[in-house]
Amino acid sequence: MLDYIINKVFLGINVLRGWRGVREVLLKPPAARGRCRPHAMSAERYAVRRLPFARLGERDVAFFERLLPGRALTAQEEVKPFNVDWLKSVRGCSQLVLKPQTTAEVSQVLRYCYEKNLAVNPQGGNTGLVGGSVPVFDEIILSTALMNQVISFDKVSGILVCQAGCVLERLNEYVEEQGFIMPLDLGAKGSCHIGGNVATNAGGLRLLRYGSLRGTVLGLEVVLADGSVLDCLTSLRKDNTGYDLKQLFIGSEGTLGVITAVSILCPQKPKAVNVAFLGCQSFAKVLETFTTCRAMLGEILSAYEFMDEKCMELVERHLKLSSPVADSPFYVLIETSGSNSSHDEEKLNNFLEQAMASGLVTDGTVATDDKKIKRLWSLRERITEALTHEGYVYKYDISLPVGKLYDLVDDMRARLGQSAKNVVGYGHLGDGNLHLNITAESYSHSLLDAIEPFVYEWTARCSGSISAEHGLGFKKKQFIQYSKPRGAVVLMQQFKAMLDPKGILNPYKTLPSAPEWGLC
Repeated sequence: MLDYIINKVFLGINVLRGWRGVREVLLKPPAARGRCRPHAMSAERYAVRRLPFARLGERDVAFFERLLPGRALTAQEEVKPFNVDWLKSVRGCSQLVLKPQTTAEVSQVLRYCYEKNLAVNPQGGNTGLVGGSVPVFDEIILSTALMNQVISFDKVSGILVCQAGCVLERLNEYVEEQGFIMPLDLGAKGSCHIGGNVATNAGGLRLLRYGSLRGTVLGLEVVLADGSVLDCLTSLRKDNTGYDLKQLFIGSEGTLGVITAVSILCPQKPKAVNVAFLGCQSFAKVLETFTTCRAMLGEILSAYEFMDEKCMELVERHLKLSSPVADSPFYVLIETSGSNSSHDEEKLNNFLEQAMASGLVTDGTVATDDKKIKRLWSLRERITEALTHEGYVYKYDISLPVGKLYDLVDDMRARLGQSAKNVVGYGHLGDGNLHLNITAESYSHSLLDAIEPFVYEWTARCSGSISAEHGLGFKKKQFIQYSKPRGAVVLMQQFKAMLDPKGILNPYKTLPSAPEWGLC
C-alpha cells in the first residue's frame, strides 16, 4: 500500500487532461479510488509521506452526520469542489466535508478528531495560491462557509465582530452602509472569507493606507486542536495584559487553530475617492513617480499599484478589457481617499501636472465616479484571471526593497528565454510586493528547475521574503529557510507541537517536517 503522494501541487489541468490515469486516481470516489496514489512527476521536489493518522470510517461519518445533520457531505460530486483549489493546480482526496455553523460545533468536531487522531483541513473561500486550503491526502475538510453571521458592529468605534466565514465583499457592503469600509481589499473579495484572510495574513490593495491585519485585527476566537476554545475576541484598541496571543494565529494558515470569529477595526469610508491610471516609459520612472506621488499626495494616498505592458496585453486579449492608456512599458494605478473632494482633486491635479511636466508620466486618465473607478481597478485586479488563460502558471509572491522590485523580472526573463511563454511582473509597489508570474503551455519539470530555487536564492540575496502575502502553504514550505533562520523555524515547530501535539491541523503545510530541522 502506498501512503505516498508526489508533486500533488503541479497537477495543472493541462497535465491532467493529458494523463487520464492520474485524473482517474485522484477524482474517482473513495470506494473505487482507494488511497491516494503517487504522481510520477517532480518526485524529488514535492515528495511527502502520509503521516500515521487514522482513516475515516463509517462510525466516524455517522457521528458527524448526527452532529451536523445535512451538513456532512460525502457524495463525490459534493466533495469534489472542496478538494481542488481555484487555480486547478492542487487536488486532495478528502472523502468528507463538514460545514459547522457555530463555534460550539467546530469545537465538537475537533474534539472528536483529536480523540480519534483524524487529520483536519480547515477551509475558507479556497482562494489561496500556495496549496494551503486543500487536503494533501484524505484529511477531513472543515469548511467555514456557513459561519457567515455578523455578530456586532459599533458605529462609534468602527469595530466589527463577525464569524470567520463571512465573505470579504459582503462585509464591506455591510459596513459601507454604516459609513465605514473594511481595512483590506483583495481581487478575490467576492469569494474569500475573513477568517481565511486572517489565517493567511492577507495583504491586498489597501495595505499602503491602512496597514496589515496584524494591526487592524483586535481579537480572535480560535478553536484549538483538542477542541478547546480560546476566546480572545476583544474589541479594545489597547490591551497590554500579557502576551498578544492573537498574533500566533494571524498568518498561521490553520496549522495552530481554527479561527471562528474575528474582531476588526474598520476605517471611516472616504467621502472622496479618485483613481489615476498612468503610463511610464521605464521602471525607474515608476519609482520616481512613486516618490513624487508620496511627497505631494501625503495622507490621501491609499494605493500605488504597478503592472508591466505584458500584463496589460493579457488582460486586453483574454478578458476583452480596454486600457485608456496605450503603448507604455509600465502602467501605474494611483488611488486617493479623503474627506474633501475639492482638496483631494487639487492635490492630485498638482501632482499630475508635475509628473507630466517632468517626464515621469507620458499619458494618463483620472476617474472620480464609481463606475469608471471600478473599470480602472479591474485592469489591475483581474491580471491573475487573465494569466490562467495562458496555460500553466508558476506564481511567486515576493517582498523586495522597492528599488530592486523589477530587477527580478528582468533577470528571470533573461534566464528562461524561450522556455517560458510569458514572464510578467505586477504588484503593490507601495508595499514592496512583487507578483512574479511565469506561464507555459503546460507544466514542465525542467522549467520549474530553471525557476526554483533561483527565484528564492535571488530574493534571499536581496534580503527579501519568498512570501509577501500568500503564505507558504504546501507549495513553499520547504523553502522557508530562504527567509527565516533555522532557530526561528525550530521555535515555530515548538509552538506547533505545543498547540497541536498530534499534528492533526492542516498537516504537511507551512512548516518543513521536524526531523529535517533537527527538532525531536
